[in-house]
Amino acid sequence: MLAVCVDVPGGPENLRVGTVPKPRPKDGEVLIKVHATALNRADTLQRRGLYPPPPGESDILGLEVAGTVAEVGPGVRGPWVPEERVMALLCGGGYAEYVAVPEELLLPVPPGLTLCQAAAVPEAWLTAYQLLHLVAEVKAGEVVLVHAGASGVGTAAVQLARLAGAVPVVTAGSAQKVDAAVALGAAAGFLHSQGDFADGVLGYTGGHGADVILDCVGGTMWERNVRCLAVDGRWVLYGTLGGKAVQGDLLGHLLKKRGRLITSLLRSRSLQYKADLVKAFSERALPFFTDPHQPALKPVIDSVFDLQDIGEAHKHMEANRNKGKIVVIVTPQNQGGE
Repeated sequence: MLAVCVDVPGGPENLRVGTVPKPRPKDGEVLIKVHATALNRADTLQRRGLYPPPPGESDILGLEVAGTVAEVGPGVRGPWVPEERVMALLCGGGYAEYVAVPEELLLPVPPGLTLCQAAAVPEAWLTAYQLLHLVAEVKAGEVVLVHAGASGVGTAAVQLARLAGAVPVVTAGSAQKVDAAVALGAAAGFLHSQGDFADGVLGYTGGHGADVILDCVGGTMWERNVRCLAVDGRWVLYGTLGGKAVQGDLLGHLLKKRGRLITSLLRSRSLQYKADLVKAFSERALPFFTDPHQPALKPVIDSVFDLQDIGEAHKHMEANRNKGKIVVIVTPQNQGGE
């Protein structure tokens, strides 16, 4: 099968499409014919050699796919059948024509979504759902500050926070990205590159601050995060795009707020944890994608690239140009269908 290969860690120019062995489904796995995958920041880190896959997992990039069932492996208990439209959360292997997935990590594609749209759901939306509900335990009426509010996870978190009855506010790198997040339901938005977003959050909340902060940036924002964190607030760190080092009295300032700093990753979680997450998301969020006329939840797609242009797709992400998800078509429509 065709797959994206990284022979030497480095820049986007090191990505190439080559031929690799087609996987066979093991016990309890389903083989998916991949129509589309979507980019995540973890892909760019793995390409550079900074974020290896968990032991025993595919070293092919790609954490989410949508496609059709090609083969049902031995021991599968679910109702999956050949040609059924599915999407899946992966530990790796998504940048390929086929991928074998434990059946617990499969979700049916809602009737209102194309396979291209569905590819933008698993990693971003399950991450956002996990951060809000399993980690932060968000409650109705709480203010949720979402950094990178126009990113894949950010656009999902804004919508899921609204669905939970919370009040999302965002930071973003441009006025256009702020506007995009507000259009999805963010109550307010602030440019993290201009002024102090902490002042904006405190001003919007009348001095209360954010009850929950979803932070993929890390080091460069810690002082502003703590300053606008509400008393007894939860600061959830799930990335360090702005650096890992912290200079200053972080613990002292956090202690004054009785704040909780919680870190979370999804890729390294156990299969059982992910299975429970997929089940909860399928029951409580997935039905809100189904209305084709007025869905309460919708994946946001920034751009679509062909597999042969995977290097350009990575460049687009690393230039921070995208609002929403970057999707890559693996199997052309006349072969995989929508």
